[in-house]
Amino acid sequence: MKDQIFRYATPLITGLFLISLISGALLYFHLYGNYVRSMHELLSMVLILPFVLHLWRNWRAFLGYFKRAPFAISMVICVLAAGYFVITATANTRPAFSGGPPQFAFAHKMMANTPDKLAGLFGKAPDQLVEQLKLAGFSAAASDVSMSEIATKSGKDEGGIVALLMAR
Repeated sequence: MKDQIFRYATPLITGLFLISLISGALLYFHLYGNYVRSMHELLSMVLILPFVLHLWRNWRAFLGYFKRAPFAISMVICVLAAGYFVITATANTRPAFSGGPPQFAFAHKMMANTPDKLAGLFGKAPDQLVEQLKLAGFSAAASDVSMSEIATKSGKDEGGIVALLMAR
């Protein structure tokens, strides 16, 4: 049984890596984001198990890599690359969504508003919009709470509010 499990580790790593590679590229280029993001995140987590099995199965061969300079140099490069993104993300004082697609920045600004301010844009009275949000499961809906906060406090995604607002 153990050999059967180990036999699938490398093929699973290959398949899951290809999915992660393609979905990561799609996310980078902002293509199919909502459709790809959850697949990318979940299957990247699934990738951990076959990786661990592969590492376990080939531990002696990996020990040889650990002792050589190319491995150490590669690890230093990877840590520096990751560190760069962590440092620049934490030091970033620019406003949210700057440099991103303008439609995301627009949606972010819209979600910062309350139903009182947005209702007229969607041909509704504020109390109608609040009621519609509550019926859709956004229990924290109130006329003076931002749409983003309504989603968060209701334990839901902002995308649900956007979809609700855009539905005819």
